[in-house]
Amino acid sequence: MDARPAQKDIFRSRLMLLAAILTFGTVGLFVRGIGLPSGEIALFRAVIALMVLTLIMALTGRFALLWRQRARLWPYLLSGAVMAFNWILLFESYRYTSIALATLAYYTAPTLMILAGVLLLKEKLTAWQLLCFLASTLGLVLMLGATGGQPGDWKGVLLGLASAVLYAAVITINRAAGGMDGIVRTYVQFLAAIAVMLPFTALRGGFHLHLLDTNGWVYLLILGLVHTGVCYGLYFMAIAHLRGQQVAIMSYLDPLVAVLLSVWLLGEEVSVLQLLGGGLMLLAALLNELPPGSWRPGRKPWGEKSGAAD
Repeated sequence: MDARPAQKDIFRSRLMLLAAILTFGTVGLFVRGIGLPSGEIALFRAVIALMVLTLIMALTGRFALLWRQRARLWPYLLSGAVMAFNWILLFESYRYTSIALATLAYYTAPTLMILAGVLLLKEKLTAWQLLCFLASTLGLVLMLGATGGQPGDWKGVLLGLASAVLYAAVITINRAAGGMDGIVRTYVQFLAAIAVMLPFTALRGGFHLHLLDTNGWVYLLILGLVHTGVCYGLYFMAIAHLRGQQVAIMSYLDPLVAVLLSVWLLGEEVSVLQLLGGGLMLLAALLNELPPGSWRPGRKPWGEKSGAAD
């Protein structure tokens, strides 16, 4: 009898997560339609989303929780500052190469975290991690080799990789900081991101909202309200009821959607070799997050090891 509400929560959470991830996959399409520098897009995205999260925080009584946990906010302020440049580099990568290649490069983040752990934290590299790292590297070589050495593609992919490095840093900081309510954490990160991006944007040429046409305004509002404010809220509310393994598997729908839409709607050309390389990178990243044996009956679920809630 008690299992039914739990099953309903899990089903609802899966739908919420699916909606958020599928929407995340369209970010590149909307960024392309906004005639502003990448720094400004990232800034106004955060400002609009912060308004949505402020309403959510007020309606759910989370400002009291924020005040009680104020002593634990510093790591999230730092990760928010890093996240600001993560967004800027990702949006900039869309301007130099296809959304497909930029997104696939961005999804090397899990593999880059392996390398960071070995080089910076002196962690031991397991045979499984080494296999995933080599497979991901091979995928990247295939993907870049298929571009034919186009300068724009190279620059775009390198910006995507740099963005992936910063994303890996955000995740590492969050994990080191311990658990905190997802919406409260995101609210703090957005505050920090805005505090960093305001002077950055002002020094890089100022603000150009007045130059946006109607379509640009619509795309920017959708990017801030839906992709960031609403979908971040859905994402963090959903993962509170799902295992880490479920979240990891569903998250890889994001780049799949991005690649398909970039080909179908924008007419971007993606070669078979690029798809093969990108697919190999994604598979390596996914397998790295799902260690061998984690899906076998009788084994402790991967999500429990990572601290994910049931």
